[in-house]
Amino acid sequence: MCAGEKKLSSITIVAIVIPIAVSVVLLFIGCCFFCRRARKKYNTLPEENGGVEITNVESLQFDLDIIEAATNKFSEDNKIGEGGFGAVYKGTLPNGQYIAVKRLLVRSGQGAVEFKNEVVLVAKLQHRNLVRLLGFCLGGEEKILVYEYVPNKSLDYFLFEPSKQGELDWSKRYKIKEGIARGILYLHEDSRLRIIHRDIKASNVLLDDNMNPKISDFGMARIFVVDQTQANTNRIVGTFGYMSPEYAMHGRYSVKSDVFSFGVLVLEIISGKKNTHFYQSELAEDLLSYAWKQWRNGTPLELLDTTLRNSYSRNEVIRCIHIGLLCVQENPANRPTMATIALMLNSYSVMLPLPQQPAFLHRSRAKLNKPITELESDQHTSQSNGWSVNEASFTELYPR
Repeated sequence: MCAGEKKLSSITIVAIVIPIAVSVVLLFIGCCFFCRRARKKYNTLPEENGGVEITNVESLQFDLDIIEAATNKFSEDNKIGEGGFGAVYKGTLPNGQYIAVKRLLVRSGQGAVEFKNEVVLVAKLQHRNLVRLLGFCLGGEEKILVYEYVPNKSLDYFLFEPSKQGELDWSKRYKIKEGIARGILYLHEDSRLRIIHRDIKASNVLLDDNMNPKISDFGMARIFVVDQTQANTNRIVGTFGYMSPEYAMHGRYSVKSDVFSFGVLVLEIISGKKNTHFYQSELAEDLLSYAWKQWRNGTPLELLDTTLRNSYSRNEVIRCIHIGLLCVQENPANRPTMATIALMLNSYSVMLPLPQQPAFLHRSRAKLNKPITELESDQHTSQSNGWSVNEASFTELYPR
């Protein structure tokens, strides 16, 4: 074989080998990419509420052994509350950090859905007036959420326990109202997502060392897209006495549903009485109608908690009653937004419109205790305009 033929043969071999080598390298890189993508997808919780995705979800996951050790295997001594979807325990991590562990009911038909909902939502929310999600645990049948520990229990413990009411003077109550308003405003307008909580109530507001409020329990929350203002559902979840009439009766919810709940909560903070207290007494009125009656009679201070009689700001109390009544008006369009409410609470230069008659929520004890067993899924629509042991955390009805 001559030198020319050898040179040609070498070039031919090189021409064949190099493309093959490049192809193998590209194939290897492609396999690595797809394996990594598949592994990431496998380790990510299923997407909910319009395809919102959690990234690095594995960094939020706790081993079940660690959770069991932290709570002394879910000891009754560590139990600090219970809601509609499970019990809450205080725990201590190996580094000494306190945590609150929400252990969902094993046989709860909604447990998995509510679990994923809270993980998807709360992991993305960072605000000083929201309880911070530290992580979650999936082990066997266990579905567990791990939150920051908030030491002073829930707002209802201080508002409605006679021995504790005196610890909330007027300045603390006003500060708590402001903090709750900021937290809801963040959910509605300032976070990356527009979130409707759907269960704003005293037992879902926790208090830290300095009595700063932190909104908790996002198991019933829903995400709205940017231009969405309202949605419909066949499954009514929430708590009697806090649900807006359009939601309780027709399954329509919006940011104004949370505003209504906030208004009820404001009136409870002022009066020191549950809205449901009126349902369970011989009085014919609920808290809203009682507050309206006193307002119309020119005696709004009759609503004030008697433990506050010696230390309060008359103008602030009357203004807060005024704001509360604006929030619970029957027509959602007449209720202010949370942005306006925050301004109303922080500035006396903001003029308040006259409130109209609120939505009176008379309900018989039979309706309050009516058992509901069937559930249906939410049906979202888009419109371009516009941990307390003795309280059930959700109630289900079917809209008319």
